[in-house]
This record gives sequence, structure tokens and C-alpha cells, in this order.
Amino acid sequence: MRRKMWGKITGRSETGRRPRHAYNEIGRITMTQQNPFSFKDWIERNQSHLKPPVSNKHLFNRPSEMIVMVVGGPNQRVDFHDDPAEEFFHQITGDMVLKIAENGEIHDVPIREGEVFLLPPHVRHSPQRPVAGSVGLVVEGARHSGMKDGFEWFCFDCGELVHRVEVQVKDIVTDLPPLFDAFYDDEAKRTCAKCGAMHPGKKPPPDWASIR
Repeated sequence: MRRKMWGKITGRSETGRRPRHAYNEIGRITMTQQNPFSFKDWIERNQSHLKPPVSNKHLFNRPSEMIVMVVGGPNQRVDFHDDPAEEFFHQITGDMVLKIAENGEIHDVPIREGEVFLLPPHVRHSPQRPVAGSVGLVVEGARHSGMKDGFEWFCFDCGELVHRVEVQVKDIVTDLPPLFDAFYDDEAKRTCAKCGAMHPGKKPPPDWASIR
């Protein structure tokens, strides 16, 4: 069998056919995506983004069918996310806990360092990262036209749904803070219709994000 040799610059074989990817003189694939890089080095360079008040950063800054984020701790939330797509969690360093609201109850799913977890779509969840210096990778499906994310807040006294808002998210890093602030700043939205208790807003109860 005759062996095919790919040309260094043109990327054509001896038969004249173009291979799937062309190669340049230094052997790198010539395509629009960036070259592989060290994830460990990236985390070290972006430590300032992985601490409060930001606590997260996109891993890639280009259009994609996936949203790939790196999230650092400490970081606690009181909202529950209703994601129309699946979410993949990989805890790189430190532990986290994923609070799940379903069937009228809230339960914890600990994700330990080195563990992965795949969350189905539309499962109400609230990621808690109480460990300082912890780092996790979160991958979500890109939002297409018509897909809306839901965000819910539950009463800490009786467990009733206090408030829900739906929004078509374009940038998860910039779109969410104003939406959360609108809830925190409105006492009417934070008042439970069932028992009358006031949701505390941004600050959760002391034992809200404990990892056992």
C-alpha cells in the first residue's frame, strides 16, 4: 500500500487530495480554534477572577455550543437555577455542595474534590462553594433563541416558593447580578405569600452551605 505524505504548507497529499486539516510549517493545525493550553496555568493566572465578588470566569472567549466556566470559592447563593439544558460539574480542588429542590423538599448533593456530576435539565439547584480556594469546572449548553432560564427563591421558614423570574440569558456573568439585585432590593418580592416570613435576601442562614 502506498503511504500518503501530507505536505507541510499546502496540506495536500501526494494524491492531490486535501486532508481534513491543513498543517503549517511548525506542525500546528491551521483552524479557527486556539491551541491546547495548560488548565493548571490558566487557573493560576486567573486567581483574581475566582475570588469574591466575581468568583467565576469563562474558560473560552469565543462563540461555542457550550458554556464553559471556572468557578471559585468561597461563593454561596440563595437562588435556585432552573436550567433548560444539562449541567456538568467537575470539582477540581476543594469540595462543594449542590442543593436540589424537588418534590417540595431541599436536599444536598456533595461533590467532592475530583468528582464529577451531571445534572439533568430543569432540576432546581443552588451551587454552594463554602471552601476558600476551591475551584470547579461547570459546562452548560449554549442558550438558543426561545430558551429561558428560571431563577427561584424559597422561604427559609416554610419552604414555599417566594419568587420566580424567567429570562433569556445572553451572558451568564453580566446578566445575573442585576436580576438578583432586583429581588434583594424588593421587600414585596421577598415576602412569603404562605407564612408571611421575609426572605433574608443575599445572606443565607448560618448553616446553609455546610459540607458533611
